[in-house]
Amino acid sequence: MIYAQSPLAIGLFISFVLLVLGLSFYLGRRTTSSDGYYAAGGNVHWFTNGIAFAGDYLSAASFLGICGMIAVSGYDGWMYSVGYLAGWMVALFLVAEPMKRLGKYTFTDALDSKFNSKSIQLMAAVSTLVVSVFYLIPQMVGAGTLVTPLLGLPHYAGVIIVGIVVTIIVATAGMASTTMVQFLKGGMLLIFSTVLVVGVLVRGFSATPENDGKAYHEFITLQATVAADGQLVLDDPSYTVPANWRDSAFAEAGMVKLVKDGIDTIWYLQADGQGGYLLEETLFQVQLADGTRLYNGAPASEGRFFPVGHMKEINMGGETVLQTGAVGPLAYLRTLQDSTIVLWGTKHVRTAEGYYSIYYQKPTPGTQILRPGLRFTVDNATAGEKFNFFSLMLALFCGTAALPHILIRYYTVPSQAAARKSTLVAIAAIGFFYILTLFMGLGAMTSGVINIMDNNMSAPLLALSFGVILFAIISSIAFATVLGTVSGLIVASSGAVAHDLLDNFFGLKMRDKTKVLAGKISAVVVGIIAIYLGIVFEGMNVSFLVGWAFAIAASANLPAILMLLFWKRTTAQGVAASIGVGIVSALGLILLSPDMYVRYGLLPSDAPISFNSPAAISIPLSFLALVVVSLMTKRVEVSEEAVEGASA
Repeated sequence: MIYAQSPLAIGLFISFVLLVLGLSFYLGRRTTSSDGYYAAGGNVHWFTNGIAFAGDYLSAASFLGICGMIAVSGYDGWMYSVGYLAGWMVALFLVAEPMKRLGKYTFTDALDSKFNSKSIQLMAAVSTLVVSVFYLIPQMVGAGTLVTPLLGLPHYAGVIIVGIVVTIIVATAGMASTTMVQFLKGGMLLIFSTVLVVGVLVRGFSATPENDGKAYHEFITLQATVAADGQLVLDDPSYTVPANWRDSAFAEAGMVKLVKDGIDTIWYLQADGQGGYLLEETLFQVQLADGTRLYNGAPASEGRFFPVGHMKEINMGGETVLQTGAVGPLAYLRTLQDSTIVLWGTKHVRTAEGYYSIYYQKPTPGTQILRPGLRFTVDNATAGEKFNFFSLMLALFCGTAALPHILIRYYTVPSQAAARKSTLVAIAAIGFFYILTLFMGLGAMTSGVINIMDNNMSAPLLALSFGVILFAIISSIAFATVLGTVSGLIVASSGAVAHDLLDNFFGLKMRDKTKVLAGKISAVVVGIIAIYLGIVFEGMNVSFLVGWAFAIAASANLPAILMLLFWKRTTAQGVAASIGVGIVSALGLILLSPDMYVRYGLLPSDAPISFNSPAAISIPLSFLALVVVSLMTKRVEVSEEAVEGASA
């Protein structure tokens, strides 16, 4: 899609970035010790830390990804919110206070507090880096997505800008500046998301939505019959039908490719019940064999790829209407439930010309949108589909309490009680925000603003439909969301390298200032890696990508944390084995998943496994590894003690 840039939006964006950088340099002059750099001196107020928790957690996945998934998948997209929020119960009741009691700077400190084990120091540091990098990917993807409509720059430029700004933030003041950025953007995100939802409710529904004052594209339906010679005859002779239309790869996918004025178009075939066909206009992109990308048969600069998201029929109070006017939250959901909304399906077709991604209309009753089943099959689901859904929910539920950048925030408050209070504030703020995401996602679904190739921009583009001022504010806040979360991740990564690996594992025993310098250098290196990965994964839904990070965190970290706290027979070798098995099994299954095969340029059906979330396999494997290895190493220790006693 082609976006028009606004000087106001650009000005707000630049002003916010300068404010953040100025704050970082100011706090950087006051940060000289490793305690100040990695944990903000441990003196952050519990309420500030709670909002910063929310700011840290409400990342690009929550604001951009979940809104985008709701916009295209309804309730199933909101299931990510449910999983994310439920995970905080684990953090509140099982992890918050013990982490504060056991640790000092990093997640590794807590795991290694009873052992002083080199294997734990190595494996926990590696786990922190792997999880942080996987969590960095969706944040950087979201950053690139935002900058394209905001500044008119390509995706990779947005990723580079975020990488540079965040690296400066972390390298100057560490956790102190990170906490302030997260606190500010957490508060602003809650306030202006509420404003956007109020706007959605006041506007209500319309059968002819407008996006930034532009009329919604009217998708065409053609009538066709099949002649005696097998040819497809259209009621509009301006389109040319290929002679082999029945034998093409498109026909196998239920499509037909037509040509008009030298431009390719692809249409979705449906039987009309009278021996003929109805052809519905689609959107498509194709990557040709020479690497060229075309959008609806033309280069992107021609603007032939339209935003989508409309209602086929609006029913309010038992009557069919063209628009509803202002409605309350419950009336909004009730009207949506009684209406018919056009969602979009996707099919992939490979031909000699190139690889096609085709998006076709799927009129859907509102009752289906407000219940599970659009993304995750519920009715008549296969065993594999049920397993995939369960595995995803398990990852989201267990992953929150195992994310390194969340865990280290418990070290910024002065006491265990403050850690608990911070968690309660975070749960309240995050829960309220996830209610807002439901209305923002449904608003985007019906307001003609969705970029079907990249639904991550649904919330900012919904704001744009109300005017450029709200768009500028929401986009700047979304950018701040990315900045805050990436900052926390890089602080966690730099702590893993400087404190866990260099200082503890390799035993360099650096001076305080040297440890801070090592952390800053590590921040730069991790920032460069994040930039590269953010460019590689362009176009994937950021909330979906975060699901992978949660699965790895839950597999590698949570079993070790829980067993250390609640099983006295846990050994250092068992903890290290658990982390290693969790990382390897989760990563291996992700790399073999159908969605990764699409990234390889292959078809999803080529993947050796049929599910995308590995948690239901990798988490039990991690627990099993810890128990088995702990029992084996415990017996060895007892045997050695017995031998020594006998010798005496």
